[in-house]
Amino acid sequence: MHHIIIGAGPGGVVAAETIRKTNPTDQITLIGDELAPPYSRMAIPYLLVEDIEESGTFLRSTSHYKDHRIDYVQGRVKSIDASAKTCLLEDGTELSYDELCLATGSTPISPPIEGIDLPNVHSCWTLEDARQISALAKPDSDVVLMGAGFIGCIILESLVKRKVNLSVIEMGSRMVPRMLDENAGGLLKQWCIDDGVNVHTGTKVNAIKESPDGMLVELDNGESIKADLVISATGVRSNTAFLEGSGIDIDEGVLINNKMQTNLANVYAVGDVAQGMDFSTGEYTVQAIQPTATDHGRIAGLNMAGKNAEHNGSLNMNILDTLGLISTSYGLWMGVEGGDTAEIYTPELFKYMNLRFGVDEESDVLVGATTLGVTQHVGVLRGLIESKIHLGEWKQRLIDDPMRIMDAYVASTQELDNAV
Repeated sequence: MHHIIIGAGPGGVVAAETIRKTNPTDQITLIGDELAPPYSRMAIPYLLVEDIEESGTFLRSTSHYKDHRIDYVQGRVKSIDASAKTCLLEDGTELSYDELCLATGSTPISPPIEGIDLPNVHSCWTLEDARQISALAKPDSDVVLMGAGFIGCIILESLVKRKVNLSVIEMGSRMVPRMLDENAGGLLKQWCIDDGVNVHTGTKVNAIKESPDGMLVELDNGESIKADLVISATGVRSNTAFLEGSGIDIDEGVLINNKMQTNLANVYAVGDVAQGMDFSTGEYTVQAIQPTATDHGRIAGLNMAGKNAEHNGSLNMNILDTLGLISTSYGLWMGVEGGDTAEIYTPELFKYMNLRFGVDEESDVLVGATTLGVTQHVGVLRGLIESKIHLGEWKQRLIDDPMRIMDAYVASTQELDNAV
């Protein structure tokens, strides 16, 4: 049995390792399209502040793949012939497979604005991007960061540590708008401003223009900001173009079932390229975070190796450290219509917690949560949401004091154990 995995990020590597652990004799080929060994994009900010060298971003040691008899091929897949079960690489190489796993990840979206293709405008997605940014983001240089989402805020911290003059432009009304509500996003903005970052929310970049001193970033509020470097962190999209004509069903990403299978039984998809079930809503979405990729990779690897593994859906889960201020969001953090809410909001201390409950028969079930500046016991929020435990009288106790989440978890799980 020959398993080909296209994509050498965390999802693809975990899929390959899972197959090898389960089936010691099967042939495994892992294909990556970058010159570097498989690495983690989430480690790039640490590279930018020189906490690690490039080798520190690598997912495994250089000998790991050979030691585990995983053939690592550097190349880009041009197309898939699902009927012939072959992959065609851009250099003309054709590889045959019995089972295929798509782990091709995503690509940064370039917003349609004038000047986005200027030489000193970069994404922060690859090791080559990091090299370019490191050369330009010198102390006291003027840097504009477009986007204050999850990825943008990770990059933000590394830029502050490089001691640049940083301006952040976010078109949403708050920072990290897909993770934090108005209260939490507003507190995060003030925290960054207090640390010397110039943050514009509810603002768009109209154009980036060359000037005698470098570049000028023109905003829709009429302001212009001088820049030696512009970094675009305005979102990503799944890498699916090479699948055109393959017969594999695609929407926003590659559509998969709870076994990570596509509409073709011997083709699987994981990570940023996969559109799988959301734990909270049951809808099919692309969840572009590394924990989902590795979880997908494990499930796909088990099924490709002949096991019967099912996925319960990906829980929306984000944990972010921005200049020392920790924020988290889980599940339906924005709430559901008619559901109750418990909240702590202490802006002078940069502390916030919001708990969201369900409706009808799940009115005492925690379905989502947001925290900022609160770190004690927040990990149990995931457990409460994923277990769908009925809190009973503890719902009202949490409404009275949301900080009692650990007490609620212990009491509710004990009651559940006693009932069993």
